[in-house]
Amino acid sequence: MSTLPSADAPSRTARLRDALLAAAFTADGLLDLLGAPAYAALARGETVPALRATRGDGPLETLVRLFLLQRPVPRVRAAAALPLDDCLADGWLTAGGDEVRATVDIRPYGGPDGEDWWIVSDLGCAVGGAGGIAGGGAGPAGTDRSGLVLGVGGASTTLAGLTVRTPVGSALDLGTGSGIQALHAARHARRVTATDVNPRALRLARLTLALSGAPEADLRQGSLFEPVADETFDLIVSNPPFVISPGARLTYRDGGMGGDDLCRTLVGQAAARLNDGGYCQLLANWQHVEGEDWRERLTSWVPAGCDAWIVQREVQDVAQYAELWLRDAGDHRAGPEEYAARYDAWLAEFEARRTKGIGFGWITLVKSGAGRPSVIAEEWPHPVEQPLGPAVREHFERQEFLRTHDDAALLEARFRLAPEVVQEQVGLPGAEDPEHVVLRQNRGMRRATKVDTVGAGFAGVCDGTLPAGRILDAIAQLVGEDPVLLRDRTPEAIRLLVEQGFLIPEAD
Repeated sequence: MSTLPSADAPSRTARLRDALLAAAFTADGLLDLLGAPAYAALARGETVPALRATRGDGPLETLVRLFLLQRPVPRVRAAAALPLDDCLADGWLTAGGDEVRATVDIRPYGGPDGEDWWIVSDLGCAVGGAGGIAGGGAGPAGTDRSGLVLGVGGASTTLAGLTVRTPVGSALDLGTGSGIQALHAARHARRVTATDVNPRALRLARLTLALSGAPEADLRQGSLFEPVADETFDLIVSNPPFVISPGARLTYRDGGMGGDDLCRTLVGQAAARLNDGGYCQLLANWQHVEGEDWRERLTSWVPAGCDAWIVQREVQDVAQYAELWLRDAGDHRAGPEEYAARYDAWLAEFEARRTKGIGFGWITLVKSGAGRPSVIAEEWPHPVEQPLGPAVREHFERQEFLRTHDDAALLEARFRLAPEVVQEQVGLPGAEDPEHVVLRQNRGMRRATKVDTVGAGFAGVCDGTLPAGRILDAIAQLVGEDPVLLRDRTPEAIRLLVEQGFLIPEAD
């Protein structure tokens, strides 16, 4: 692995940042230069389309070849695009004859409000690729790749979009890697602490923050919550090494604990590190164990006094899962016997643990202190609208409302229909009445739910002005039903529509 640059001279780092901006080495600039197909291919780790698109000699082409494609460029071209002496002095570039090479991958990244940021990671490790991280271009053959630090991938951007972005006093990025979550947190947290078991990751996270012009974070080395054992936070985010594997070969993905114990431990210990009302949000893998319900397994992880929302996005059988991570490690490039032996070790590990599948998803905890916490585990493989952070916050606000309102209070409350909810009627052509009515969200989780005609009528007139009970009385009069009976049978349906986000309670 290469020697990492230094950010100890802020003025030189600022000049480098200015040069990147001047050359339009930004997310938008890359899209304009490469075009959508080459830009998407680069995100998949495929470089040929980008190589063809950067055959010119302008500053942006030079920077793409240096920092994204890891190709040497003539010194004269580098000097036209960058403060060359600064970059050589601080170690961003290394010289060899009449050419220079990058020592790290610098990936343009667009912030949520249009900020131009850059994520610094090890060469060849910005994203995966057909050759796998350990088989990619991060050094000569035989190089120890166990401590490589990845840049931006799908998991990173998913977690960033999920995170609740209300202003907070303190945030912890546990397992910071190249620092993308700490970079996001610096926008809305007065104090950011970032930890990682890998000291190389902490150095790269510092470079990411410095190059992006973000405030410095408190960087600490250590596993899980060990570096912050006596502290609490308003927000904890983690994209941990959650891969369930036989061993701990690669630090960025293998947590070194058996099965899904690392994610279980992180969830179980989170409450002690959260301030009241604080959020812990993480990505995780979990085992589907023969004879056990995965929902019951995961809800048992949730510590007392915490509300939780667990969303399973995908399930893979054990063979698919093993093949995915064998490719990630480059093991498919090994000899047939070595590959088969490693594959067999994965399957043997799963068999010993009675694992029949692996789930992937999101876990969010809120330290509510409730005596009757809301703990929901659900499967949702359907498309969602990112960023989902506002929807996550609103989910827990609705759970608190439902917890504190019995049926009588529910009927006194006022509701409004969530934005962009549409109604679909399903039935035979020409029929007088539909077989059923579906309400569908076009925002957030994009849920759909069946309702009867009373439920559809109730939702359709909810504009926040009338209490629910008065709306039901009016519907009862229209349909010729006893209003007392309608009031008795409807709260359960109202609760479901509130829980799923179709109806939003109005403030008292």
